[in-house]
Formats: sequence, C-alpha cells, structure tokens
Amino acid sequence: MNIMDFNVKKLAADAGTFLSRAVQFTEEKLGQAEKTELDAHLENLLSKAECTKIWTEKIMKQTEVLLQPNPNARIEEFVYEKLDRKAPSRINNPELLGQYMIDAGTEFGPGTAYGNALIKCGETQKRIGTADRELIQTSALNFLTPLRNFIEGDYKTIAKERKLLQNKRLDLDAAKTRLKKAKAAETRASSEQELRITQSEFDRQAEITRLLLEGISSTHAHHLRCLNDFVEAQMTYYAQCYQYMLDLQKQLGSFPSNYCNNNQTSVAPVPSASPNVIGSSALTSTSGLVMTSPSNLIDLKESSGSRKARVLYDYDAANSSELSLLADEVITVFSVVGMDSDWLMGERGNQKGRVPITYLELLN
Repeated sequence: MNIMDFNVKKLAADAGTFLSRAVQFTEEKLGQAEKTELDAHLENLLSKAECTKIWTEKIMKQTEVLLQPNPNARIEEFVYEKLDRKAPSRINNPELLGQYMIDAGTEFGPGTAYGNALIKCGETQKRIGTADRELIQTSALNFLTPLRNFIEGDYKTIAKERKLLQNKRLDLDAAKTRLKKAKAAETRASSEQELRITQSEFDRQAEITRLLLEGISSTHAHHLRCLNDFVEAQMTYYAQCYQYMLDLQKQLGSFPSNYCNNNQTSVAPVPSASPNVIGSSALTSTSGLVMTSPSNLIDLKESSGSRKARVLYDYDAANSSELSLLADEVITVFSVVGMDSDWLMGERGNQKGRVPITYLELLN
C-alpha cells in the first residue's frame, strides 16, 4: 500500500512538472513570460553541434549512394545490419558485365579477334569489380562507420543532454514566474527556495552540456583523419582502374599488327609472294596467319605518292584517329612521315584515318 501511495505521488509530481513546463513554454511563445537566455559560448557550441550533425548525415548518405547506387541493395544492407547479420555476397555491375563479355567471347571463339578481345575486356571488368568491392569495404570501415557512430552515439547523447537542459531552463523560468506572483511571505520563502534549487540544477546541466559540446572539435579532428583514409582508398581504386585499362588498351592495340581473325582468313584471299602484296616475301603458315617482310612498304613510305589497296579483313577503329575497314573494299593509302611502321594513312572519300598494314593488299 505504501509503495502504491509513493507511485501515485510521484506520478502526480511528474504531471505537475510537465504541466508547469508546458505553461511556461506556451507563455514564452506568446510573449507573456520571460526566458532565460543561454550564454553566447554555449549557444555557439550548440549551433556547431547541430551543423556538424546535419552535414555529417548528408555526407554519409551521399557517400552510401556513391558506393552503392542501387537503393534496393542499400535497404537490404541496412536491414541485415540492424539484424546484426552479414548480407549475402552479390555480384556487382562491373563483374556482371565482365562475365557477359567472357561468355560472349567464349561463344564467338577465343581464336577470333573479337572473341579474344571480349574475353580480355571481360577479365579487366572483373578486376575492376574486385577493386570496386575493396573500395566499398575500406570506405565503409574507415569512413562511413565513424560518421555513423557519431550520429547514432555521440550526437544522441548530446541531444539528450540538450533536451534535459531545456527542461531545466523551463523549470527555472517557471520558478521565477511563481516568485514574482507570490504575495504572502510564506509563499515567497517557498518560491525563493524553489528558485535556488532550479537555478543550481540548471547551472549543473549547462556545465554538463557544455563539456559534451566542446568534444565536437575532437570529433572534427577524428573525421578529418577518416576523410584522409577515404581519399586514399579512392586514390588506390582509381589508380588500379587506370592501370587495368592501360594494360587492356595495350593488349587491344596489339591486335591489328600481330593478330588476324582465323575464321576470316579461310575466306579472304591469302597474299601471295608477289610485289602486289605489302611485304613481297609474304609467307603463309599452316594456321592461316600471314607474315610479311617490309620491302614494298619501305618503297611506299619512301615515295611521296599514294596507292590503291584492297582490304583483306574487317577492322573496327579503336579511336577517332583510325579508319574502320570492310573486307574487299578498295581504299587509297599513303605514308606519313613519323608514323609507326605498322600503320599507313587510309582514305575513303572524305574519311581519313590510320589503318593497319596487315589488313591490306596493295594494287597495281
């Protein structure tokens, strides 16, 4: 029975405190009651904390979008994280593209120029996918996790103490209002005692809140170190991708000069050992690959004129400086000073660009 009486009294006291705060807050909003202002230093700290929270949330969310553009995947990862379970491994976009390229190249035939190129591109895309996965893991651990810990940990504590400070201020101002309205000596004595207590509690809570808020500077220093880690992770990722693509470009660039499509050579005319073919001592191996010596090419490069040439195989230009070719078409070719020995300048109507010499047969 005594316990029940105690609980009832406590509930009544809490209800009275809540009502007093509500009345004080409403009168302040209506301009009918005075409000105790926080000191300028504490206000600046509160503003700095709020600003840090807002921008940390925005940076964190946009970083998540950058690392994982798929919103459904982000939601799934969030659910698994809340359940404290590891999300299932999922193939990423570069890895999926790489697998498609490898499968296509295998079906077209690794022995064909296009099939071989697709396989090499696919392998590179899968390497980029692996690097992408490493970037996500490193960034999540070294950058996103500290930001999230601040939002869900430190700032929640600050927000809790800030709310408590607001309540203590309302109690203090309500006590001040009651003291002003007190007329009887006994009532004034009671109100003055209440004011001293609420003032002491407010000052103590303000000090606790100030100490917490001053830790924001340390938070900024920690987030700066995390930002450096994120930049380093991105630098490593982009350097890896650049190196992978550079190596791939070199491999694809070597195709025109040392690789012929075996499927096409079976139907294309094989250059004979005659002056008409670039490299008059052309030799045909059992595999159908043509090896040439550069005797006629030297004559062409030393001359200032141009020659007609028939295209032996289809060729897709690798960039804007090259000219795409179709098998059996006739184009005009000529030499340009300083050009690599494996290339000539080709011309078709108003189109002009570099062409690989191993794809051509000179005509009389």
